[in-house]
Amino acid sequence: MLSPKRLLVLSAAFLLIAPELRAQGWIEPIRPFPRGAIQKVRSAVQVAVTGRFARVTVEEWFRNTGPVMDEASYLYPLPGETVFSEFSLWQGDRELKGEPMDAAQARAIYEEIVRRKRDPALIELAGHGLLRARVFPITPGETRKITLRYTQILERTGDALRFRYAAGTAAASLSFRLQVDSAARVGDPYSPTHRLTVNRSGDRLELALADTTGSGDLELLLPLTRGLVGMSLLTHQPVGEDGFFMLLLAPGRAAAAERLRRDVVAVLDVSGSMSGDKLDQAKAALVQLLGTVRSGDRFRVVTFASGVHRYAAGWTEVSADNIRAAQDWVRRVDTDGGTNIAGALTEALAEPPGEGALGVVVFLTDGMPTVGETDPERIAEQADHGRGAFRVFAFGIGYDVNTYLLDRLTDRARGVTEYIRPGGDIEQAVGSLATKISSPVLTDLALRGDGVELYDLQPERLPDLFAGEELVIFGRHRGGGSGERVVTVTGRRNGHEERFTTEARFGGEGSGNDYVPQLWAARKAGALSREIRLHGANPEVVGELKRLALRYGILTEYTSYLVQEPNQVVVRPMLLQAPAPQDQAGAEAVRRSRAEKALVGSAQLSAVTVSDGAEVDASSASRSQRIGGRVFVWRDSTWTDIAHGDSLRVVRVAAFSDAYFALLRALPELRKAATLEPAVLVAGRHVSIKIEAVGRTTWQDGELATLVRDFRS
Repeated sequence: MLSPKRLLVLSAAFLLIAPELRAQGWIEPIRPFPRGAIQKVRSAVQVAVTGRFARVTVEEWFRNTGPVMDEASYLYPLPGETVFSEFSLWQGDRELKGEPMDAAQARAIYEEIVRRKRDPALIELAGHGLLRARVFPITPGETRKITLRYTQILERTGDALRFRYAAGTAAASLSFRLQVDSAARVGDPYSPTHRLTVNRSGDRLELALADTTGSGDLELLLPLTRGLVGMSLLTHQPVGEDGFFMLLLAPGRAAAAERLRRDVVAVLDVSGSMSGDKLDQAKAALVQLLGTVRSGDRFRVVTFASGVHRYAAGWTEVSADNIRAAQDWVRRVDTDGGTNIAGALTEALAEPPGEGALGVVVFLTDGMPTVGETDPERIAEQADHGRGAFRVFAFGIGYDVNTYLLDRLTDRARGVTEYIRPGGDIEQAVGSLATKISSPVLTDLALRGDGVELYDLQPERLPDLFAGEELVIFGRHRGGGSGERVVTVTGRRNGHEERFTTEARFGGEGSGNDYVPQLWAARKAGALSREIRLHGANPEVVGELKRLALRYGILTEYTSYLVQEPNQVVVRPMLLQAPAPQDQAGAEAVRRSRAEKALVGSAQLSAVTVSDGAEVDASSASRSQRIGGRVFVWRDSTWTDIAHGDSLRVVRVAAFSDAYFALLRALPELRKAATLEPAVLVAGRHVSIKIEAVGRTTWQDGELATLVRDFRS
């Protein structure tokens, strides 16, 4: 029986892999196999969640491709935050006994293996405990399956259950499925690390990885449907700088909450360019939208071409007869004339929403303004002044729309612009929005911390919260020291303020969750890029975008990495002014807007990728990669951090030496970068560190502490 000090889940699996496959567990032969003899074929993980318990089944298939048979020791890292239950590791009808070790014992074994095998990827696991099991003889050419089962208690994070699975830095094909019984108590799962597919059937919830070739530890939150809104907050505290946080707001089911009244304005472009299939789809979309309003709501319908027409003066109360009459009116409209966007917006915003109601404008157009006021800047300014409490959602149909104008309309209106490709399904796009806004939960959201300052929120203007759609907020925090703090979200519902609170631990080294800064940085970069495009260049904004791009390796439309001789990586500004009128429309303008939207809405690490529009020097484009929240380019036989500059002092450390292991213990953020071979150069604040075959092998008194301070501070 394990002592309480060893609260470990023996999440062990018989995982036989070739050295280059570096997955979660590995085999250490007692008498060395030929290199590459043992190959992992695939693995499958199934998790069944009941209450706060997760029953995990791991199946591993492996093949011995070598010419000899031998015994081996199996090693598997044990996540330190889990609780010991029991394990069963079988080969045929023979049980393999495991010896669990805590993290301190495991670290010495890891370092010994890493030093001998020259495999830096294993050092990433040094924060874990370890399971070691003796493996019976493996026959050459044989393929075997090993099954492991264990039980894990899920951690509670605010109003969510948190599940983690350490999948390793790289692996063969991994399938992962998780099932939840009594799924009515669980909202939509969210993973900041991987894309998921989610299916509900009755009272059963099942999810899987959308991409079975992905790598890295899986982080998963299962929001609990507790009341109107559930809150879960995760933090990350780098040494020597302000911290980061991620807040998940998970609304309860719409039926459980009092209905929030809505005032909806539908605006449809019926200019000549909309004739044919586009108009038929758009009319069907508006008919569908009108069908989603409920008793207690009000609506208006506006169409525009050269002139502007309205279904009725003022607001129309919702009734079955009124809805049918408005739908029939929409079906009868036809195309005619130019595009009077300014007039349409003036009419749409003429009647303010009622007190306590959510005012929504849904605006559909396929062209640029040609009648009345045609200057996009003046149209946007006029709309800003007249918008009041309305939320604006715009749909740009085709590539002839003015992206600058539509994005300006929605940027400050807590809305969004959706661009529909030529021939795209307008009805489906508008239908998705209609579904979203059918059940608003809270409006006018605000966030504050008790004893800790929360700032630099992404998104900066918090959107409204709708039932069935989780809201993920990233930001920075400072002050308040280390410990539990209360975070409060306030919002309005039918004219009354509602507030929700959760507790989270702020500050303290080793807080984990190192994906949070990367996702915050991606959203911040998208917001800065949009700020430049919509409001013109500002030296401070451009400088901030450059610094962010260098530190976190994010490529945008406004920063482009160039690799120059000698071994110099710089970021240069590209588009530093709001696009000229002739550049505000067209396929390229739509693509730029979509790229920014993707960054601003980043919710998984897989979404933080290099933008197609970024220009990278052709000689290095095929030799660059993102790891540990940084981008490295291959230069002079070294993986070079793009944030490194020639002015930074370089300290060289010999890989796998005593100095190397001491460095990675002192700077654990280097562990991922240390997997790059044969040499890697990582940039810090005032010094860069190069890990290669030659360099420092030991540290004098105080040297390592000074290096850590210069690297971080």
